[in-house]
Amino acid sequence: MSIKNKLTLIMSGSLLLILLLYILLSFYTTQANLKKDSEAKMLVAARQIAASIEQSRYSSDYVEHQIGEMLRMASILAARELPEDYHDVSDNQLKKLSEEVGVTDISLLKRTLNDVVIIRSSDPKELGMSTKDWGFWFTAFKQLFSLQQVTVSQGMYMDKFWSGPFEYSTSNPDYIEKWGYYYDGKRNYMIDPFIRSDAVNDYAKMVGPEAVLNKTKQVNQQILEITCINPQTFGNERMTASGYDSDNVKLRNRPIQYGTYTYGDLPKDKEAVLQANKTGSNIVFETRVHGKKVIKSFIPVFNPDQSAYIISIVMDYHAISQMLNEQLVNYIAISATLLVIVILGSYVMAGYVIRPIESILVKVKDVTEGHFDTPLLINSRDELGLLSSKINVMTASLRGYTNQLKQAVEENRSVKDHLESIIQQTADAIHTVDWSGRVIQVNKAFENLYGWKSDEVLGRRMKIVPDFLEEEELQKLTALRQGEQLPPTETRRLRRDGSLVEVSISTAPVRDEDGHIISFISVSRDMTERNKMDELIRRSEKLTTVGQLAAGVAHEIRNPLTTLRGFLQLQRENNRLSPLHNEIMLSELDRINLIVSEFLILAKPQAVQFQVKSIRNILQDVVSLLDSQAHLFGIEFRFEFGQEKFEVHCEENQLKQVFINIIKNAIEAMEAGGVITLHLFRPSQDRIGISITDQGLGIPGDMLSKLGEPFFTSKENGTGLGLMISQRIIEGHKGTMEISSKLGEGTRVVIILPAAENKEKP
Repeated sequence: MSIKNKLTLIMSGSLLLILLLYILLSFYTTQANLKKDSEAKMLVAARQIAASIEQSRYSSDYVEHQIGEMLRMASILAARELPEDYHDVSDNQLKKLSEEVGVTDISLLKRTLNDVVIIRSSDPKELGMSTKDWGFWFTAFKQLFSLQQVTVSQGMYMDKFWSGPFEYSTSNPDYIEKWGYYYDGKRNYMIDPFIRSDAVNDYAKMVGPEAVLNKTKQVNQQILEITCINPQTFGNERMTASGYDSDNVKLRNRPIQYGTYTYGDLPKDKEAVLQANKTGSNIVFETRVHGKKVIKSFIPVFNPDQSAYIISIVMDYHAISQMLNEQLVNYIAISATLLVIVILGSYVMAGYVIRPIESILVKVKDVTEGHFDTPLLINSRDELGLLSSKINVMTASLRGYTNQLKQAVEENRSVKDHLESIIQQTADAIHTVDWSGRVIQVNKAFENLYGWKSDEVLGRRMKIVPDFLEEEELQKLTALRQGEQLPPTETRRLRRDGSLVEVSISTAPVRDEDGHIISFISVSRDMTERNKMDELIRRSEKLTTVGQLAAGVAHEIRNPLTTLRGFLQLQRENNRLSPLHNEIMLSELDRINLIVSEFLILAKPQAVQFQVKSIRNILQDVVSLLDSQAHLFGIEFRFEFGQEKFEVHCEENQLKQVFINIIKNAIEAMEAGGVITLHLFRPSQDRIGISITDQGLGIPGDMLSKLGEPFFTSKENGTGLGLMISQRIIEGHKGTMEISSKLGEGTRVVIILPAAENKEKP
C-alpha cells in the first residue's frame, strides 16, 4: 500500500475514531462547557453591573455635588439670619427660614459630651434624634464641630461644610434625602438644611443601581434575579427570609443593598456569601428554588476604598438545557459532515502535502535553532507554497526582532548596571516596598544603617517603625496611596538590634506606565550627628544667654553700688551721718536685693508639682486679688469665659504669678482707666487659649521686639525680669506666649497651653 493510501487510511480512521469518541462524550463535555459559558456570562453580567453601578455613582456624585453646593449656600444664608445661641431660635422660625432659602426643612444639631443631637427643627419628626450610631455621619459631625477638615471618604467637604451622600431618611424611611451640615465656630449649634422631594427620590432611584439591575434583567431573559448583597449584615439573626432587617435599613448597612431576594435559600446563600467574601472567588452551584432548577452565582466585587459587596445572579437552568440540546445536535451534524469531507479530501491532498512537508520541517528546525539566513524554497502556489513564503517572511522578521531584542537587552543591562551603581554607592539608605509592604530592594547604605542584609529582608515585611509611631506611619502611607506628595520628615526608626536611630525619611510612590502606584521608595538619612550638632548650637546659645544675663546683672548692680560708694566717701570726709543719705543708700540696697531676687527666681530650678486645674478658677482668684487696685485706677474687668472649666496640667502658683505680672502691667498702662478683657477659648481640641487685652497706651514697635530681654523695661523702677520669668514659666508648661500692641489702642497678650486629657472618672 502506498504512503498516500496509508496516509489517507490513517487520517480517515483516526478522524473516525475521534468523531465516535467525540459523539459519545459530547453530551458531557458540551454540558460542562455550557455551564462554564453560563458562569462566564454571569461573571460578565456581574462586571457590567458593577461597572454600571460605579458609573451611576459618578452621575449621582455629580448631582450630589450640585445639590451640596446649593445646600451650602442655603446654610450660609441661614447663618446670617439665625442668632448664635440656639435657645433664641424657634422651630417655626426654622420653618419660615427653610422656605426663604429654598430647602425642605432646617434642623439645628448640638454637641453633647458623647453625642450630637437635633435640638431644633422645622420637621417635628427630627427633634431629639441622636446621631452617635450613624457611623461615618457621626465622625463627620465631630470633625465639623472641632473646625477640622472632614476626612471621611463619603459625601462632600467644603470650607466649614459637609454634605452626606444620598440616604434614606431616619424619620421618613420611604424617602431618599440630601443633607448638608454647616458650622462656622461662632455659634453653639450646627445648621442642617436638607431636601426631601419626589424629584430627588425619583432621580436617586432612576440613576441608582436598582435601575441598572432592572435593565440587565430585561436584556438577559435567562436571568431570573439579580441581588446586591452586603456581606457584613447578610444572614444575621434579625434578617427575614425576604432579606429585610429592621435594625439595618440604610443603604450603607442593609443586607440587600439593591435588587430583590425572592429566590433565596438562606442557609446555603449565607455560607456562599461568607466563602466568596473570605476567598475573593466566585461561588457557583445548582439548586432548586420554588420547584425550579436554577444556577446561582455569588461574585464578590471589591471597591477601591477596600469595601466589598456580593452580586448574586440566579439563572434559569431550563435555558441551559435547551441550549445544550441544540448544541449537541449541531455538533453531531458538523462532525458527520466533517468526517465525509476529510475522508474525501485527505486522499486528494495527501500527495501534495507529503513532498513539501519535509522541507518545511527542516526550515522550522533551523528557525528553532536560531538559523534565519537560508530561505525556504517551495515553488508550488497552493497553501503550502503560501505557507513557505509566510515562513520566509516570519524568519526575516524574527531575525530583525532578534537583533533589536539583543540590542535592547544590552542597553537595558547597561542602564540597569548604571542605576544599580548609583543606588549602591549613595550615602542615603534606600529601600523599596510593594503595595502590601514587602521589601523589593535595598542598597548597601540601608544595610549599614539598619543592620539587615538584603537576603534577610527581600520579599518580607520589615519591622523598622516603632510601635508608638505605627499610627502616624499608617496615616502617611494612606495619604501616599491617595496620591498626595509628602515632604521629608524627621522621625525615629528601629535597627535590627532594637535600638532607635534618628533619621530624615522621604517616601514617594513608584508608578507604572499607566500612572498606577505599584510600589513605594523610601530614602533615609541618618540625622544623629546633625542633631548632636544642633544640640551643641542650642547649648552655645544658652551659654550666650547666661552671659548676657550676667552682664546685665553686673551693669544693673554697678549703678547703685557706685551711688553707695559715693555717699559713704562723703560721710567719711564729713565725719557725720546724714539721714537723707541713709534713706537713699537703703533704697539702692533694696534695688540691688530686688535685682538679685528676680535673677535667682529666673535661674534657680524650682521644685513644682503639676496638677489638673481650671484656668477659669485661677484667673478668677487673680482678679479677686487685684480687683481693689484696679478700682483705684478706674478699671473694670470683663470676662468672656463660657461654661467650660478649661482644665490644664499646671503648677497653680506659677500660673498665678504669670497672670499677676501681665494684669499688673495692664493696670499700670491704663492711667485713664478702662476695661481689661479676659477671654478663654479653644484654638484646637487639645489646646486652651487665654487672651488678656487692655486699653492702655500701647507699646512702640521698636520696643515690642525687645520685650522679655533681661533688664529691658519702660517702667521707672522695673527690672525687665518679670516678663522673662513669665515666659520661662509658660515654656515650662509647654505653652507659648505672644504679645501684640498698637500705640494708643492697647496691648493684647495671648497664652496657649496644652489642655488636660479628658479621662472619664470611674
